[in-house]
Amino acid sequence: MTCWYEGALAAFDTETTGVDVEGDRIVAAAVVVQDAPGTRPRVSRWLVNPGVPVPAEATAVHGLTEEHLQHNGRWPAPVMYEIAQQLAEHTAMGRPLVVMNAPFDLTLLDRELRRHRASSLDRWFEAAPLRVLDPRVLDKQLDRYRKGRRTLTDLCEHYGVALNDAHDAAADALAALDVVRAVGRRFSARLERLSPAELHALQVGWHAAQARGLQAWFARSGSPETVSTEWPLREELSAAA
Repeated sequence: MTCWYEGALAAFDTETTGVDVEGDRIVAAAVVVQDAPGTRPRVSRWLVNPGVPVPAEATAVHGLTEEHLQHNGRWPAPVMYEIAQQLAEHTAMGRPLVVMNAPFDLTLLDRELRRHRASSLDRWFEAAPLRVLDPRVLDKQLDRYRKGRRTLTDLCEHYGVALNDAHDAAADALAALDVVRAVGRRFSARLERLSPAELHALQVGWHAAQARGLQAWFARSGSPETVSTEWPLREELSAAA
């Protein structure tokens, strides 16, 4: 029987106007599907005119200017629908979804759906529950005492994964997918008997523990920053309130 990390996977990534999931917008997104290691990936791309200013610091990261997005991007409403629809289709087909730092990208997609479609991401996964593999959570749990940063670039370097054109949504999605496969192979003794559904459930607790540890570190450092324990999707602020 093929282990999940040797089978079909989908991956999702976004480029945005900033890092605030409640207020910032998606300007580019990609879904990458690979049926098995080494096979040619299938890529879907979206470019979005967010209808709001694109800060220079965001452009410096992903290279997408406000002018370029105004001339070449599509309006958000149909794009968010298409992305959610495609993610739901992959989930229904049994493909786990790889998302690096899932609470950021998935929460931002949820907020865009609420903003432009009067919908939510959860509604798309009522028939087939979302199964997420987050390389950041997996790596921190399985190699928790390794020192150093754990950005996608760092994980690619550590696991020997090529990352060409970083901060391009498709390139980042493919790299995250390859990292998850590499994590699976390296820690196969601990992962091969777990289904994606079981691993999804475990990551909820793993991420919460990791967030509490980071929160404690911030407290010791005198930082007021708070760290959400929710994974893979943060609760809507109005609902939480």
